[in-house]
Amino acid sequence: MISRRLQYEAARHVVAPFLSALDGWQQTRKAAKRGPRSTAKLFGPPLESTGKLKSLMTAHYYSGRYADGAVPVAWVTSGFPIEVLRPLGFHIFYPENHAALCGVKRLVVEYSEPIERQGFSPDLCSYARTDLGCAISGRTPVGRLPRPDLLACCTNICQTVLYWYRALAEHFQVPLVLVDTPFVYGETAPHHTQYIIDQLQELVAVAEEVSGSSVDSEELRNVILLARDGAHLWGQCLATGKTRPSPWTGFDGFFHMAPIVSLRGTEECNAYYRQLLDELQDRVARGIGGIHRETHRLLWDNLPIWFRIRDLATLFAEHNANLVVATYTNAWAEVGRLIDPEQPYLSAARAYGRVILNRDLPYKIQLMRDLARDYAVDGAILHSDRSCKPYSLGQIDLKNRLNQELGVRAMLLEADHGDPRAYAAEPAENRLTAFLENLA
Repeated sequence: MISRRLQYEAARHVVAPFLSALDGWQQTRKAAKRGPRSTAKLFGPPLESTGKLKSLMTAHYYSGRYADGAVPVAWVTSGFPIEVLRPLGFHIFYPENHAALCGVKRLVVEYSEPIERQGFSPDLCSYARTDLGCAISGRTPVGRLPRPDLLACCTNICQTVLYWYRALAEHFQVPLVLVDTPFVYGETAPHHTQYIIDQLQELVAVAEEVSGSSVDSEELRNVILLARDGAHLWGQCLATGKTRPSPWTGFDGFFHMAPIVSLRGTEECNAYYRQLLDELQDRVARGIGGIHRETHRLLWDNLPIWFRIRDLATLFAEHNANLVVATYTNAWAEVGRLIDPEQPYLSAARAYGRVILNRDLPYKIQLMRDLARDYAVDGAILHSDRSCKPYSLGQIDLKNRLNQELGVRAMLLEADHGDPRAYAAEPAENRLTAFLENLA
């Protein structure tokens, strides 16, 4: 146990930073040999913080290879209140973040097909199919996934996660804790809040038993402070996109959100966003944009199309259109600010019960109105995501409201956030091209 813990700490603090630095050096050499990028005239200078981002996430995934047997491990859904787990020393792993990484590396089909042959439908969320495939086969682009001691699932993002995590629980034979959040129509009812609080307290009891330790109230308070500050810093980073030109693109934001998801409630997360914020504010002061010529400003709704991010970013930049705000990245700034270290369970129940996917259509319409105004957008791309049906509901109404009330042109783009088999690239990008050309 002691040697395994030493391996874990060495992997996190020594080996991973070295490997990341080595990879950065190799990438620099390759870039020098290639010469200037063909897209260099379209985009502003790359963010220097990206190197730190890569180092941070490399340490997270690399240390995860040695986590089980060294520290308790929890696999959690993206909207789970992880603040109550960190004081117990859990290494926290997000299957959705891992599946997004698989999407970027275009491995979703390869990892999904074996699980589909076992009877899992191709119509299931590609995140679920990807990670079930990885869990059962042991294959992953990050070397090895830590075996969970606890599965922690929250229904505030969708119901699919419950069945997904039940399948994981059956495979790993470990406890599954569910935090069920009633859907919010208008405002949260008091008895709904109490219902969530009761479940959070049950979660703590199970997590304490699994970890063999008890939640220290002062440590819990510190974690919640870090999580709230991290969400605020992330929100400040996003808010730099309100300037013209925006110092970065929404496609950058999709990658730079990784720490607020996977490392929320840690000082490493907050230190990273302080560095990123300083860089973005410096770019604002010097008038440096994410793209060289920003004529149009766009809003994105729903998850990104991970396997086409580079292509879509280039297509937008070729038409002088910058993606400056996204409902998806905004969600991680919006909820975290609501948690309160003085009322840990009450504030967590309120915050995590109000994530965008757990709110009604009038709320989402108002949110998108506000984002469209605050970021001065003149166009919107509503990604109708085959894998995320709850996020895609109501988008026709949203499209019409944006156009009628704000004069913002909007289009629906049918795709999938992870599975390229559900995306017809040529017709979809022809439609995008026509849409961008008509913004002029």
